[in-house]
Amino acid sequence: MSAFDFDLFVIGAGSGGVRASRVAAGHGARVAVAEEYRVGGTCVIRGCVPKKMLVYGAHFAEDLHDARRFGWDVPHCALDWAALRDTVLAEVDRLNGLYQQTLDNNKVTTFHERATVTGPQEVTLASGRKVSAERILVATGAWPMVPEFEGAEHGITSNEVFHLDALPKRVVIAGGGYIANEFAGIFNEFGSTVTIVNRSDQILRGYDEQIRDRLLQISMTKGIQFRFNAPFQRIDKTESGALTVHLGSGDPIECDLVLYAIGRKPKSFDIGLETVGVEVDAIGAIKVDEQNRTNVASVYAVGDVTNRVQLTPVAIREGQAFADTVFGNTPRTVDYSCIPSAVFSHPPMAGVGLTESQARNALGTIKVYTSDFRPMKNVLAGRNERGLYKMICDATTDKVVGLHMIGPDAPEILQAAAIAVKAGLTKQDFDDTVALHPSMAEELVLMK
Repeated sequence: MSAFDFDLFVIGAGSGGVRASRVAAGHGARVAVAEEYRVGGTCVIRGCVPKKMLVYGAHFAEDLHDARRFGWDVPHCALDWAALRDTVLAEVDRLNGLYQQTLDNNKVTTFHERATVTGPQEVTLASGRKVSAERILVATGAWPMVPEFEGAEHGITSNEVFHLDALPKRVVIAGGGYIANEFAGIFNEFGSTVTIVNRSDQILRGYDEQIRDRLLQISMTKGIQFRFNAPFQRIDKTESGALTVHLGSGDPIECDLVLYAIGRKPKSFDIGLETVGVEVDAIGAIKVDEQNRTNVASVYAVGDVTNRVQLTPVAIREGQAFADTVFGNTPRTVDYSCIPSAVFSHPPMAGVGLTESQARNALGTIKVYTSDFRPMKNVLAGRNERGLYKMICDATTDKVVGLHMIGPDAPEILQAAAIAVKAGLTKQDFDDTVALHPSMAEELVLMK
């Protein structure tokens, strides 16, 4: 008999933690997981899944308007925010139940309470119970950052945005990353006046410049306002509940909601890691090796808390690799190259591989192919909004090293194309593929 209560104790039941728990249990391990909020983690409960549902809801604003150009007699339509909000939250409840069912079906013991590390092979639950485990896996994810300035408490983060009582008429969004631009598109389509305030002079740093510039142009055309090089100084709240945002430059902004989307920090704080000497970096990311092991032999970490790549599918792969390696006798590591990503803005962006500037720095000589087109649906709808696809190739080998796009359904199209980039196919391989006509995706094999 083992001297430990469990072979594995997982702190955090998000995407990475659930996958690691399920797979480890499938390999025969006795597994427990502790989750202080709800099973499913950020993505399912208060992140990409409910956000994508709001994106779907926002698309109807343009679709209902455009339907008239397609012959449909559409009356004036108004958004019922409460109805959409409650439908989304009900779906989150359903998914939460499915994730719990997955753990139960795999005989994983779930503790619905906070757990902290109190020894190299011990955790203590909020109830005071101490539990021993041969190995501990930290999968606590990341947490929205809140800036520090006078009146900052009047703003909210992406954790709270899904629970708003009413739709704000005027929204200020702090940040220029994917969360900021996604919610800017959502609120704008819902009819709110939206201003993105960024302390730097660009949005979506790290994405291909030509693609992100196209999103900026389209967003401004849609009515989203931008204030660059504008750090927050303070927020005043009036008796009516309205907010006045004072910036380091320009006039103050009157609004009803301030949303902070300035990044996410690893949630490694207040879980006892310092008591056993687990090393973290300057921003709190847990340091791990290729096998997800920390400097403490019995403690491992996966997902956003390691800050390697903050994406749900990456956390899932890390959890799978950990469980297979430690409990399945099939060592695996995660390949972090060529990971596709998307921004569910209006219109959405998607990309995989090197951007143009990254490719020039890494390879020197490259070839860039583009297709700048107006989607057929936009033509008939009378919209001037254009899509842009961009392929970056190594000039020496003709290998496709980057593929980036903006336009309707770009993420859906890119997923299949990312396989070709990952496989190392060439521009000629794309050219040799017969186009699927008429479609937007055919532009991938027609670029010049």
